[in-house]
Amino acid sequence: MKKEFRTYFIWLLLCSFGVQAAEDSLYDFHWLDPDKAVYVLQNKIHKKEKTFFVDLAYVANQTATFQDTRGILINPGYFWHEEWGIEVLFLKYQNQNNAAFKNVKTVNSVVPYVRRHDQTMALGLVWAPFYGKVNAFNEIYYFDWNLSGGLAQVTTEQNLNSAQNNLAIAYESESDLGLYLKTQVKFHLSQTWHLGIGYLMTMYKAPGARGSGENLEYNSDLLFQVGWSH
Repeated sequence: MKKEFRTYFIWLLLCSFGVQAAEDSLYDFHWLDPDKAVYVLQNKIHKKEKTFFVDLAYVANQTATFQDTRGILINPGYFWHEEWGIEVLFLKYQNQNNAAFKNVKTVNSVVPYVRRHDQTMALGLVWAPFYGKVNAFNEIYYFDWNLSGGLAQVTTEQNLNSAQNNLAIAYESESDLGLYLKTQVKFHLSQTWHLGIGYLMTMYKAPGARGSGENLEYNSDLLFQVGWSH
């Protein structure tokens, strides 16, 4: 009898908590999404299949030794599949002698050897298998993470003749075929607009500074993007 009474008392207590929670403390899940719907990751509201996109990015170069290098990237493309697409890249750089260049020239009275980037054009495939969402400040933000790579035509300038003979600074243009790799995260602001951050690396072979044949050159950039897709 005591056991049955104890069981009944526990059941009654739980029911009272349930009623209290239901009436006074029901958790409101509406904050999870602006449209008051809870989505799983598979239910994409920012689909990519059969869509065009155009990204415009500020480029901050990470590898220039004697130059302050920055630029602009234009990056259009098309997704024919939810995870696969094609893209074109056009980068235009602006270079300026930095403090290291001026110090070497002033202190040592020599012209430092410089290879600086003028522009890059590329064509490649985009793989975008990663889609997700994060909650911040009671808002849901959707994002895509993609990887891409392909062929790149790299145009550079070098002052080898000036550096070797300590002449007035003059640059000669070079053009080399190479490869590029890019990773990028896009945060969706709406169905058509997004912000992104990315990392771009280009690799190509170019003549060495001392006539030692061709060397494998690397160039890396940080990308801060705003984009449109439809």
